[in-house]
Amino acid sequence: MIFVQPSVPHQPGGRVRRVANAFALAFVSLITVASLAGSAIRPGDRVAIIGNTLADQLRVHGYFETFLLQLPAEPRVSVRNLGWAGDMLSARDRPTNFPTEESVLIAHQTDVIIACFGLGESFAGTAGLPAFRTALKAFVDSHRGRKYNGKTEVRLILVSPIAYENLGTLTPEHERRNRELADYTAAMEQVASGQELPFVNLFQPTREIMADASAPKLTTNGIHLNAYGYWAVGRMLTAGVATVPPPWALRIDASALRATGDGVTIVQVEPAAGGVRFSVQEQRPPTLAPPLKGPIHAALQPLRDTLAVANLAPGEYLLTIDGQPVFTATDDRWAAGIAVDTSPRHREAETFRQAVNDKNQQFVYGWKALNQVHIVGERKSSPSGQALPTEVIAFKRLADEKDEALRRRPDPLALTHTWQLTPATRPSSRP
Repeated sequence: MIFVQPSVPHQPGGRVRRVANAFALAFVSLITVASLAGSAIRPGDRVAIIGNTLADQLRVHGYFETFLLQLPAEPRVSVRNLGWAGDMLSARDRPTNFPTEESVLIAHQTDVIIACFGLGESFAGTAGLPAFRTALKAFVDSHRGRKYNGKTEVRLILVSPIAYENLGTLTPEHERRNRELADYTAAMEQVASGQELPFVNLFQPTREIMADASAPKLTTNGIHLNAYGYWAVGRMLTAGVATVPPPWALRIDASALRATGDGVTIVQVEPAAGGVRFSVQEQRPPTLAPPLKGPIHAALQPLRDTLAVANLAPGEYLLTIDGQPVFTATDDRWAAGIAVDTSPRHREAETFRQAVNDKNQQFVYGWKALNQVHIVGERKSSPSGQALPTEVIAFKRLADEKDEALRRRPDPLALTHTWQLTPATRPSSRP
């Protein structure tokens, strides 16, 4: 298992937030241990994400931002993702007439920057470590004292690369690459410690769970995460920058008609049609389901909302929520506990994530022009080229409006829902 080691109090060596290896502890610790100095992300923060493909694809998948928006603290954060595939500290090329990063940070009134670097730089091997440390220190210095929000100095959070996943013949040198990535992660941690900056080590936990060869893969090619990988790393990164409450845990005794719940309040437990019925009031939003079917990493299973029902009579039972069927399982599986992240409320959470992705797409249209030929090329004087400035302004306005709607969108936590397990009826077999 792996856990978040809280930041230590101020002392020589600095204040560093680590995601560290500790298989003796449950993975759920990753999302429950808070920094002694408090969360790096604060309520109402205006957050900017910069860096390489890892940062860029955080925007495309939307899990990390949705997890941040689900946090119970108010007001909600506002996120703008400026990640660019292939970016490195010393190589961040942009097209002609592209808006400066400073101008975007000021326009967003940025309070905190999450910076994801180290992967591209790591291909320089051990010989490139001194230059990487120098470039990282220069990056930190370039933001020191800057008040992009017009009031307070911007805060920096450094994020390491993930590990290099073993995909067999597709990744023949994964062991050497992981040694190099470990060195660059250590260098980032040293700089963060010396500069007293929060640091999120994604390398170690991803390396540990990647070692489970029987579990689903996290990447498409060893270094680029797939959708499931962004779900998992999104949770790790959220835990590294904020205090995250644990997922729902519902425990029912169908015989004694008793119940306990974490994240929910359970009342009115009663027998119903050969099973059990109970009322659930949510105290916090549900967690997003992993974007795949079937088993996930055992170490990640504690991140899912679960329902355990003991002492059911032998047989199969259908779970319904407010009359809507969820799924069927046997009594022994219910007793062991089952993830319940496909419920109607979980589908609402997925719809919220899609709304996050839509906001980010509008931002990209207004920030990252998709075709430079309309800006500085032969189509600059065409009707479409002449219309582009107006369209860019419209897309930026749409992004701001959608962002504000996400921040103000209420969570229907005061509602009570009826959960019920009843014996499943199988359709009659046909000849």
